Parts: sequence; C-alpha cells; structure tokens
Amino acid sequence: MLVSADRGPSAAPAAGTSRRRTGPAPWVAMYHSVDDCSDDPYRITVSPGRLDRQLGWLRRRGLRGAGVHELLAARARGEGQDLVGLTFDDGYADFVTHALPLLRRHGCGATLFVLPGRLGGENAWDPCGPRKPLLSAEGIRQAAAEGVEIGSHGLTHVDLTRADDALLRAEVRDSRAALRDVLGTDVHGFCYPYGRVDHRAVDAVRDAGYSYACATEPGDLSGVLALPRVHVGERDTAWRLRLKRLLRRRPVEGV
Repeated sequence: MLVSADRGPSAAPAAGTSRRRTGPAPWVAMYHSVDDCSDDPYRITVSPGRLDRQLGWLRRRGLRGAGVHELLAARARGEGQDLVGLTFDDGYADFVTHALPLLRRHGCGATLFVLPGRLGGENAWDPCGPRKPLLSAEGIRQAAAEGVEIGSHGLTHVDLTRADDALLRAEVRDSRAALRDVLGTDVHGFCYPYGRVDHRAVDAVRDAGYSYACATEPGDLSGVLALPRVHVGERDTAWRLRLKRLLRRRPVEGV
C-alpha cells in the first residue's frame, strides 16, 4: 500500500471540492553534469552531443522539456500531456556553458536544483571521480534570467535520512531562505540529495513551505513531496528513452 507524502492538513481538499484522483506519474528526467564524460565513475555526466540528441528526440515526438513547477501547474489544469520534466541536480557550472544553450535551441525549460551552501565550490561529496566546479550566485541568477526554475538541493548535499533534526531543518529550511536572497523570488521545489527520502525528510520539506519535492526511489512514499524521477545518462539512446517512457512509474496521488 502506498503511503502518501501529502498526508496532513496541507493535503486536505478545500471546502466544497473533492480530492483529486490519482493520476499517471509525470515523466521527470534526472540529469546532473553536462560535459565530457570520459571520467565518470558515477555515470552522472552526459555529453553535450548526447543531450542535444535526447532533446531532439523529445521534440520530434511532440514533447517539450519543462521545469517541474510548470509541469505540475499544467497537470493541475488538466493539461501538460506534452510536457516532460527536465531536472539538473547539484548546480554544476557546466549547466550554463553546455546545457543552457541546448535547452534554448530546442525551446525547452528545466529545473536546476542547486546547493546555496556551496556556491562557487565543487562536488566535494563525491569521493571518486573528477572535481567539478559548481555555479556561483551570479551563474544561478543567469540561469534564472533565462527562464530556468531554480530549486533547492539542500545546503551542502547531505543525506537527509541520516541527518539529526537540527541538520535536517537547516538543510531544508535555510537553503530555501538562502536561495530567496540570491534570486529575490520564491523557491517552490526541493530535491532530496542522493534521491533518498523518508517521512522525516518529507515533513521537513512540507514545514519549510515547498510545494513539491523530487526523489529518485521514494519507496512507499507518494505524492508531490516525493516525486519519482528517471535517471538519464550518456548511454540513453533513442530506443532506451522510448523504453523508459513506456515503463513510466506507478500512479501518483495529487498530480
């Protein structure tokens, strides 16, 4: 039995309305770095050429990449069947240099999940593989100015399922406040580091005021605060993308 991540007063329907039915899960793709992938032990990197072909594959099928907030808003209106969520985790500097021009070329939007506690730093949480620079505050603002949705990936890329209560609150709540300061606008989305989520993490995200959150394998959790995503990497050619779309995950309540 699925346990909804939307439990509690915030999930209750408004007076005089009925609860939305459970619908098919939106297709949300998970990317990370867009760069040379010759040294990529975690398989988190896709080359610019491969991303170009993947976005072209979407567009030839009448699909368009979009940020998650845009996708969920369209689904709430009963629309958005032609939208695919595109997410980029960690806020690598190569997003601006390599991914952003390709998104622009193909007319796609995206959500970029960043780490405001590591602005201008590097991926120090990865013990193996190359050091990759992360976006500065200026780079994040540049992406936002071009229509990219900015979401939080926590402050410093901590596994929230292993964090104590104080660290959990800081990573979730303080990262949203820090991004508000950087952007001057509200922040709607959160992405659980390593894709790992449990009820404590969901509660912290809800309490911090986010309207949605992305995971990887949400287990028994479901709903807009535990959205599943599909990893897309360098090996994903057209036929693999087609298969991943056909094998879309279980229904999700509220979307």
